[in-house]
Amino acid sequence: MDASHNNGYLKTDIINNVATLTFSHPASNSFPSYLLQQLTEELEKLSHNADAHIIVLKSDGEKAFCAGASFNELLEVSNYDEGARFFSGFANVINAMRTYPKLIIGRVQGKAVGGGVGLAAACDYALATTDSAVKLSEFTIGIGPFVIAPAVERKMGKAALTEMTIAAHEWKSAQWAQEKGLYAKVFSTIAELDNEVKNLAEKLAGYNPEALNAMKKVLWEGTENWDALLAERAKVSGRLVLSEATKKALSGFKK
Repeated sequence: MDASHNNGYLKTDIINNVATLTFSHPASNSFPSYLLQQLTEELEKLSHNADAHIIVLKSDGEKAFCAGASFNELLEVSNYDEGARFFSGFANVINAMRTYPKLIIGRVQGKAVGGGVGLAAACDYALATTDSAVKLSEFTIGIGPFVIAPAVERKMGKAALTEMTIAAHEWKSAQWAQEKGLYAKVFSTIAELDNEVKNLAEKLAGYNPEALNAMKKVLWEGTENWDALLAERAKVSGRLVLSEATKKALSGFKK
């Protein structure tokens, strides 16, 4: 599957029972709504594909892993329904990753911001490079990381979530993110990262799929309320994005 739209695309390759899901967008691999919807739909399709034992989630290129939600689209939100719908995009993807019956390996080759950190946190196992710094910059534009907070907290703990949210202007290093549990391993080059991702994915794809699927359920125990929780969080952000303070902050970013 290869779906293209306005320069952004999502594609899936399945080789030796490993499904590699690649997303791309010229704006630092950020996610417009249509791309988030495609990712949600593709995860749903793959959940019924017997050839896909394992998923590798990656972005295109060698620079940013993911800059989060599309900034241009955020600037265009003009009413509450649009705002809630905009923020529900990441809510839907995180829930799709959570309920997807197979394990997901994240290949994080570069920086992750906002929703990009949420995406890495929603992977069952994430591998990164030393360039894969993280930042939750939502406070700087008058909102907060409400939708992704449950995924980040589940992986890294409340203290790390708090630290990133409050120091919204600060990059945290890949080593810091590894110490907090976001990344399992950090490599000095993309070549080393890709080698490890390939080896691990192929090993996992050869294990008993029933054992992997049963373990996936165990890893996500206690998140059964996330469908409602993340939808509620999307509404919080949808309200905030219309506030005067947020509009003022956003106007400063307009070209």
